[in-house]
Amino acid sequence: MHALIVVSHPNPDSLTHSIARELAAGLVGSDPLHSFEIADLTAEGFKPGFTQADLDYFREKIPAPADIAAEQERIDRADTLVLVYPIYWWSLPGLLKGWIDRVFTNGWAYGTGADGKVGKKLRHLKVHLLAVGGADSGTFERHGYFTAMQTQIDHGIFDYCGAQVMTSEFLLDSETQDPQIHLQTARKIGEALFLPDVVAAES
Repeated sequence: MHALIVVSHPNPDSLTHSIARELAAGLVGSDPLHSFEIADLTAEGFKPGFTQADLDYFREKIPAPADIAAEQERIDRADTLVLVYPIYWWSLPGLLKGWIDRVFTNGWAYGTGADGKVGKKLRHLKVHLLAVGGADSGTFERHGYFTAMQTQIDHGIFDYCGAQVMTSEFLLDSETQDPQIHLQTARKIGEALFLPDVVAAES
């Protein structure tokens, strides 16, 4: 089984990157036949801006731009998709949001039939979300940020395309908490990534 782990953080020495590496270590540690690819969007120079070419592709006037076709092929090769990212303004970082805007588009991730109904094209895809935040859980609870983020990301993006979110984990207090706590959580998620009885985690 193969996992595509997408990381959006400018610093390769960040806790976010460490969490991604620990998850990968847990994955291969659970079964050496499992494999993974870490897609570091910053290091790879992914361009998040939605261009006229992206709009023409969205409207099915042209084939996918080469960089988008390559990203879609990476996802197609994976049995599961893992997103590891810091929480910026109670949402995804701009780079990761731009990746989703450009990659999860009409014709590949979903499509509209003649009857006007949305066809979900990614029903085969399993998704794991690890969001790293500096605030504590009380702040997220008081202001409804848990619900807001899961509504816009888990449901608004992935459920819209038919993908199943198996893990939706918030790794909070990242600036004051012992980082080993989050690294241990990441390793456990990696170890269980391809277990048949893994269930969605709620935070």
